Amino acid sequence: MDLNRLLTTVKQHGASDLHLQTGSAAMLRVHGQLAPLQTDPIEPQEMEELFKQIADEQARAALERDLNCDFAYMLEGVARFRVNAFRQLGQLAIAFRLIPVEVPTAEQLNLPSVVNDIAQAERGLVLVTGTTGSGKSSTLAAMIDFINRSSRKRIITIEDPIEFVHSSQKALVAQREVGPDATGFLPSLRAALRQDPDAILIGELRDLETMRTAIQAADTGHVVYSTVHTTTAAQTVQRLIALFPPNERDLLLMQLASNLEAVISQRLARKADESGRVPVVEVLRATPVVRKLIREGKPLSLPEAMVGGENGMMLFDQHLSQLYKDGVIKGREALRLATNPEAVGLAMRGISSGDMQAGLVR
Repeated sequence: MDLNRLLTTVKQHGASDLHLQTGSAAMLRVHGQLAPLQTDPIEPQEMEELFKQIADEQARAALERDLNCDFAYMLEGVARFRVNAFRQLGQLAIAFRLIPVEVPTAEQLNLPSVVNDIAQAERGLVLVTGTTGSGKSSTLAAMIDFINRSSRKRIITIEDPIEFVHSSQKALVAQREVGPDATGFLPSLRAALRQDPDAILIGELRDLETMRTAIQAADTGHVVYSTVHTTTAAQTVQRLIALFPPNERDLLLMQLASNLEAVISQRLARKADESGRVPVVEVLRATPVVRKLIREGKPLSLPEAMVGGENGMMLFDQHLSQLYKDGVIKGREALRLATNPEAVGLAMRGISSGDMQAGLVR
């Protein structure tokens, strides 16, 4: 099996992922749907040889130790790939996620203009959230690229692994990969504070200590970007608060309220013309009302502050309704992804009353 030919096929078909699994044919994910390629089932020895072709000693050791590993693979002239190799039923499987060589802009990703507004923040914590495969990495890359092209700033990223590669433009960009360049997110974040950064990107807020340090970094005048695996803005704040130890809750609530700049939650919807997918976003901005609700530990009340659209804020269902109105997505897709399908149904029928607004925040 020619792995590089298969990876080239990923790009040619506009696919996001390639899946190789012992005993199965190779499969692509195209616009969210799995599609088998016309290959023979992969033999166990063949899978092991494919892994050895692309994995360095560190990745091989991690697979042996943890039974899974993450690393990046670059196919010159085609794309970078984020790779996860793992064992299933005692056999090897590998998932490849395509990372384009060119860093996309927010406009190319069809993101609302408020995303670039948020990228211009001078300080604070900015979180991009969503499930796996929802486009978080692309959105963050577009924001870092916006800073890189427009500002004389020092940007440090800490990633596991590095996905999009940013060449310094107006900004000076340093990218550190956990493993080859860094021992972990937390020690690297602490070290970054001594490296004269203006903006710091942390691949993921995985635990209390990393989150605490990220908030402290924002509190000392930096802008910190990261991701959380949550589905809505309110759930993101609720998840962060749940990490707080009871004896530190009041202090951390105050710090979070003071330093959270924005939350962008994201889903992907199929376009009406079936040509691909478009991001659907929910945007929380740090208005005085939002800061007050966070300080009081009331994350479930945040949608009520967001529905009015102040500073570009929006709920998922509002964005879905607008995408349907603009003909970008079909009605059934809007209802499939809606947090409150009844409210979106009303909006699709042109009802914009207070009853619909109340439905959006239920």
